[in-house]
This record gives sequence, structure tokens and C-alpha cells, in this order.
Amino acid sequence: MLTCAGRAPRRGAAQAVVSPIVNGIVASRSGRIVFVGTEAEFQAGVETSPGAVVLDADGGTVVPGFVDPHTHLIYAGDRREELRRRLAGATYAEIAASGGGILSTVRATREATEDALVESARHRLAEMLRCGTTTAEAKSGYGLETGTELKMLRAIRRLADVQPIDLVATFLGAHEIPREYRERRAAYIDILTEEMIPAVASDRLAAWCDVFCETGVYTPDESRAILEAGARAGLRPRIHADELAASGGSDVAADVGARSADHLLFVQPASADRMARAGVVATLLPAAAFYLKLGRFAPARMLIEHEVAVALATDLNPGGGFTPSMPFVIALACFGMGMTLEEALVGATLNAAYAIGRDADVGSLEPGKMMDAVVVDGEAVDLIRVGASAIKAVVKRGRVVA
Repeated sequence: MLTCAGRAPRRGAAQAVVSPIVNGIVASRSGRIVFVGTEAEFQAGVETSPGAVVLDADGGTVVPGFVDPHTHLIYAGDRREELRRRLAGATYAEIAASGGGILSTVRATREATEDALVESARHRLAEMLRCGTTTAEAKSGYGLETGTELKMLRAIRRLADVQPIDLVATFLGAHEIPREYRERRAAYIDILTEEMIPAVASDRLAAWCDVFCETGVYTPDESRAILEAGARAGLRPRIHADELAASGGSDVAADVGARSADHLLFVQPASADRMARAGVVATLLPAAAFYLKLGRFAPARMLIEHEVAVALATDLNPGGGFTPSMPFVIALACFGMGMTLEEALVGATLNAAYAIGRDADVGSLEPGKMMDAVVVDGEAVDLIRVGASAIKAVVKRGRVVA
């Protein structure tokens, strides 16, 4: 067992500490872990209840259930035609300028019913579950108007009751500037801060407020104002930062005390130092860089060397996040960003849980936390064998769910 047990988040050299137990046993009751240790310790001090369910890893490896701290899994429409254009050489900016990109999904999502959003997302969540994800963040952001943003967040709330993965909701009304407000940006930001955020907070539909701080989207000053408005309403800040250029988003994250700054392909060492001092997690999304053909990955090694806690996520979305698989993300982190397997595993479990404020409940195998686990049919390194069926079972709250 690689328990990843201990205090979150893990920074620097501690990012690689996975706390292994050879011949390990983990036991739970009512969905919570009550014992973690060796087989000998278990036999000496633990008695199982009559009818207890026993799952034998059969010489394999057990790791914590994966936590995916950045997804856009609620949406309508299909943007696979954009993928064909990208493979033919079109850039992200060119596709967006021609009416594609985020605004294409906005049109479809505005037209979709809440029931349709729930049903389509259930299929994506089932794929994520089979890949070992047991907790995930889910964003709004394809509405860009109050009614649709609230509809997306209500869909997230409903999904929590109809499938096993625990969901943490994020309000991302600042995902793009709606086409109808392109010539009057300030008016849309007023709607964000004075109408949308109060409505989201009033109905307790989200725990977090996010903003896409990027050249051509939201400026650092606009991002700061939106996140501060969210914080006043009780929505904790996180931010899309430095994905397509050095946008200043990582510095905004440090300024507002964001729990997480995400993407960070162009983050600079000085900004990494500021993030480290402010306790901001770097949530890296190598699958997005891969599918968007950005030609580079986030500088994970630099961030770790600057004592920034690194988390990993899929960025599941209709335009550039075409994988539900945290094991694939772990593989890209190792071979594209220079992380070790142990660092990537912590990034996909304990640090990912911290990035969405769930580290008290998930992210490691230790007493008191939820019994969320992935049983690997072999060694942990088999997780990075892309396309192989390395996962033998997925356990959520003590029950085998996949």
C-alpha cells in the first residue's frame, strides 16, 4: 500500500513521500477507515465484524482514490470538429476567433435542459470512476448568464446524489466574456459581481469562485476584483493562470490568497516564490497542454524546487480535455513534466484533495478518512502503462463501485 498519509499539502522533497506499507491492510467501518497497517498488526489487534467484506489485492498495490481538482464536466454540445481543425494546424486562438472554443459550448449549454446536462455528465463521471477518480471538482462557466450558470451548478448538486464520485462545485462565470458584452466588458463584470455571485452564494451552489485570467479574457485587475467579490460572499478563490502566456494570474493568486492556481505553463520563478509564500497550490493539467498542442508543459520541476505544492488534474472539457483518466495525467506528469512517479501520485491524491479543500476527508489512506481506494493489478508503476487495464477495482466509502 502507498498510503500518502500525513499532513497536506506536500511541498518540495516531501512531495515524493508516499508512506508505503508492505503486506498492508486497510479496514473501514461505515465508509471511514479505522485501521491501516501491516497484516501482522491487523491480526494482532483487529477483529472483523460478522459478514465483513474482504477484498484481496492479490499481490497488487493499493493507492488512495484519485482526486481530480479541475474539471469542466458539465456542458452540452460537441466540439470534436475543432479537434480535427487543431490536428490540421489551427491554433486555439484561431478556433476561438472563428466562433468556436468556449463560446461554441456556451451556445449549446444555454439551450440544454438541466436534465440533459445531468444525464450527459453521468456518462463522463462513469468513465472517470473506472479510471480511479473518487472525488472531483466541477465548474460552471458555459453559461455566462445568471440563469444558465445556476442551472449548471444545480446539475452538479443533483449529480452528487445519483453516482458515487463526490463532487465539489466551483462557480466560473468569469470563463470568457460573452459575445453580447464584448464592447462593454465592465457591464458583464458588474453582473458577475452584483448578480451572479450573490445568487450562487445565496443558494449555496458552490464552494469556490474561479476566473480565467488570460490575455484576451480577464485582466489581472478584473480577476482580482471578481475573486474578491466572491470571497466577500463566502466563495473561496481559485484561478486559471498563465496558461497561454505570462498573464499575471499566478501573482493574482498570491495577492488574494487563492487555494489553487491552475495551468501555469508560463509561470515565472519569481511568481513561484510568491505562490509558495502565500500557500497557493499549483494545479497542473498536462493533458490540456497535450490535446491543445501547446508545445510545452508546465514547469513542474521548477515549482517543486521553489517549494510550491503541485497537484494534478485532467481538465476534462469539450474542447481540450479529452481524457477522464488521472492515470494518463500521471503518465504525462512523469514523462512530460519531469515528475517522479511518487511526486505525481501525491499530486493526484493528497495535494489534489488539498487543492479543493477536501484533504480532511480524502487523498490518503489513514484512519478517519473516507475509505476511497484504487486497487492496482500489479505495481503502482503499472498505472502509467497507457491503454493497459491496470486498475483491478475502485472503492468508494468502503464499497466496490467499479
